[in-house]
Amino acid sequence: MQKRQDYISWDEYFMGVALLSAKRSKDPGTQVGACIVNQQNKIVGAGYNGLPMGCSDDIFPWSREGDFLNTKYPYVCHAELNAILNNIGMDLHGCKIYTALFPCNECTKAIIQSGIKEVVYLSDKYAGEDVFKASRKMLESAGVACRQVQTNVEELVLSFQAHKV
Repeated sequence: MQKRQDYISWDEYFMGVALLSAKRSKDPGTQVGACIVNQQNKIVGAGYNGLPMGCSDDIFPWSREGDFLNTKYPYVCHAELNAILNNIGMDLHGCKIYTALFPCNECTKAIIQSGIKEVVYLSDKYAGEDVFKASRKMLESAGVACRQVQTNVEELVLSFQAHKV
């Protein structure tokens, strides 16, 4: 018997973990996940966009528009920053971060400072906005590689039905 041929690539696996992490987000508009991987292809951190620990998801706003203090923006911690802060206590130098969305300028600062050397993203839908132009400029200047993930699968389906394992 030969090994199975239809297994997923490392990129598909780690982006899948990032997308699964995004399912934990309470944000009704945007769910983003991130997964940090070391040079041995071991997951060393994961996160999703959400409020900091101790801040109630029921008290703080989730709106995208309106008075700044009545929107989610001053309160939500992005997936990339959460993945960095939630790491297992390892030095992140040389790691890769997989993220559903290309990182904003604030997350980019944390990515660079933590020593992550590659950003692998699924979507770059906000590429034209200044925040993301600044991100690209910083990542390029710091020598952090960026690439959009390439997959051979369109979707992955998970089942919690024991008989399907």
